[in-house]
Amino acid sequence: MIFSSLTFDEAPRAILDYKLPLKSYTPIDLSVTNKELRNLDIANPHGCQEYIEKILKRNKAQVAYGGYLEKRNLYSSNRFSVGNQRNIHLGIDFWCKAGTVVHAPINGKVHSFKNNEDMGNYGPTIVLEHLMGVNSFYTLYGHLAIASLNDLYIGKQFKKGEILGALGTTDINVNYAPHLHFQIIEDIGNYRGDYPGVCNEKDLDFYKRNCPDPNLLFKL
Repeated sequence: MIFSSLTFDEAPRAILDYKLPLKSYTPIDLSVTNKELRNLDIANPHGCQEYIEKILKRNKAQVAYGGYLEKRNLYSSNRFSVGNQRNIHLGIDFWCKAGTVVHAPINGKVHSFKNNEDMGNYGPTIVLEHLMGVNSFYTLYGHLAIASLNDLYIGKQFKKGEILGALGTTDINVNYAPHLHFQIIEDIGNYRGDYPGVCNEKDLDFYKRNCPDPNLLFKL
């Protein structure tokens, strides 16, 4: 596993607007085991936003984060419920207000980008490629504002800390409460501007290997 063998600085790092201090980040549990969600339609973006705001207020926070390998009911009423239901989340979500800027967490270049605009998908999405020695890995940024795709081109360089884009509204990120989906991918294969962000139990072993825990980078 390429990414898991890399060493990054030990300091926790933010990915959203640097005016939001890390002390304003709080974990959130959107899993099927969270009893607070039993009577809430979490697949409805308004219900989801209501719960996010409840957690932010409870913890006096501005950003809620979490979700790696979390089994969720969030996908029960959209494209993931067709066939073998995919409900295990493969990245970290950062829930915050629409329009909040997203910073590149490490140096990289644009591998691909796309507006995945079918319902329940990522909406505007950017994939960066990161070269470490002779090896590459990739990071995916989903649910962005459409303007985040402006002026992009394959190979465009982003240095650590540069603004990459901003969070999209529910209508643009195709039916989710505003958030960033961030995912690490070791082998992206033939995907361009897209990669599965949710899997089913049957494929979990593969995706756990190919999509390591993003918190190895963030150390939140």
